[in-house]
Amino acid sequence: MNRFQIQGLKQDDFADMVAEEVERALAHYDEAINKPTMVSVGKIAGSIASAVTLLSPKHQRAIDTIHADLPGLASKFVRALAAEAARRSEAGIAGETNPPTTLLADVEPSSLPKSDDLESMLIEDWAGRVAGSTYLEENLRIARSTLHRWQRRGEVIALRKGGRKHVFPLAQFVDGRPVTGIRDVLSLISNPRLAWLWLTRPSAQLDGRVPIDLLRQDQVDEVIEAACVFAPA
Repeated sequence: MNRFQIQGLKQDDFADMVAEEVERALAHYDEAINKPTMVSVGKIAGSIASAVTLLSPKHQRAIDTIHADLPGLASKFVRALAAEAARRSEAGIAGETNPPTTLLADVEPSSLPKSDDLESMLIEDWAGRVAGSTYLEENLRIARSTLHRWQRRGEVIALRKGGRKHVFPLAQFVDGRPVTGIRDVLSLISNPRLAWLWLTRPSAQLDGRVPIDLLRQDQVDEVIEAACVFAPA
């Protein structure tokens, strides 16, 4: 686990912390930079840093192997971001919440691995950061009895690892509780592995947005509607 997870720091708080550090660095480096741009750059940096920490160890290691290419890839991302911002500005849709299609590729349901395939894959390679009940009790102050009650009620996603041991994806917790909507998703997609895979991948039904991110923002209804479309007949 990384430092801010051990300290119980929320992802949004971590992103804000990175953003503030970047803003301070910019203010010191370029006194002529305007405040709105400084804030935007900080927000971009914080969001990216936070997103990287939620990647699976496999994907983090993959990023580690392309250090030399990162500046070029980052430049492409920023140019695409600027182009999308200009498009929205010209169209008068600055408040649009859907991500640009040039930045996020929609994932069709048929492209997701099947549940049988997931059983043969290491959890850490596709589920992001996970933890057992001991970690959750010590760091998020979630009592084992509470965790087991949530699990029985289908209010939290538990992934079996090995024999009878279960681990819990950390991204489903906000302020020590599972986000609202998990139970509804599990009622539609009963396989926990398939449900979590769907929750953590860009969804075509949500215009490329990631379902778990929306649940963390209390946008439950949209996610449930998308899950209904995705759910096996």
